[in-house]
Amino acid sequence: MFKDDVLKGKKILVTGGGTGLGKEMSEHYIQHGAEVVICGRRESVLAETANEFKDKYDAKVRYQALDIRSAQDVDDFINTIFQEGPLHGLVNNAAGNFISPTKDLSSRGFDAIANIVFHGTFYVTHAVGKKWLEHNIRGSIISILATWVWTGSPFVVPSAMSKSALHTMTKSLAVEWGPAGIRVNAIAPGPFPTEGMTARLSPKGDMQNDSDHTIPMGRMGEMSELQNLATFLMSDGCDYLTGQTIAIDGAQYLSGGGTFSQLAKLSEDDWAEIRGMIKKTNDSDKLKRST
Repeated sequence: MFKDDVLKGKKILVTGGGTGLGKEMSEHYIQHGAEVVICGRRESVLAETANEFKDKYDAKVRYQALDIRSAQDVDDFINTIFQEGPLHGLVNNAAGNFISPTKDLSSRGFDAIANIVFHGTFYVTHAVGKKWLEHNIRGSIISILATWVWTGSPFVVPSAMSKSALHTMTKSLAVEWGPAGIRVNAIAPGPFPTEGMTARLSPKGDMQNDSDHTIPMGRMGEMSELQNLATFLMSDGCDYLTGQTIAIDGAQYLSGGGTFSQLAKLSEDDWAEIRGMIKKTNDSDKLKRST
């Protein structure tokens, strides 16, 4: 679909780039000539991904463990990156989410999501944007959102609120930073199968079956489709496109209800089982974190 060197000469930072959608986008960027920097909270996972890309593409991938919830750590990291050479692209992919009835959420549970998705994404965007403005660099920002920025979504209220705020940030910064040649866009994926999505958003494995009934196209997304959109938005061929959140969901959100509306049918016993499964996943994940 693209020339192999369409991103040659660009250095792109992908937060949460060691796994899931972030890893998939990073790989596509490398395949099309970009230099990629990845960060996340689990250094061992980042190292594994960087080594995988080295073996497959002979690509040097810079990686660093980073907790984007810390504004100072983010500023220090971005300063170090720019000392090594300018960034040309940023993908705000790092996120957190889990399904829960809102009445069962604790303040810590809410903050666990909002501090990553809302605060952390702003910290990274702010740090990179300041550098671009200071050095007169024309850059491109892509934030990974969700279709519930338009519809809302039950049972994921902390994420829905946070990603809706980033939808507003996308439109606002497109206007504010547009005169400097900085483009700000977002992608709102529907269901794309990843390990993280399955473990915390569909722990009982029901999303595939539900997707067959809620998505007009009758299937979940394929990674190549998301990769192509992410590469297009990062390329020089769409310089006039900014301030947009683009849905890629097989028309699911247009069919109504929100991604998790079907969960209203679950019983208290179902939710108790799901909470246990999510806790097991979270406990395992914490053991692997470096920050």
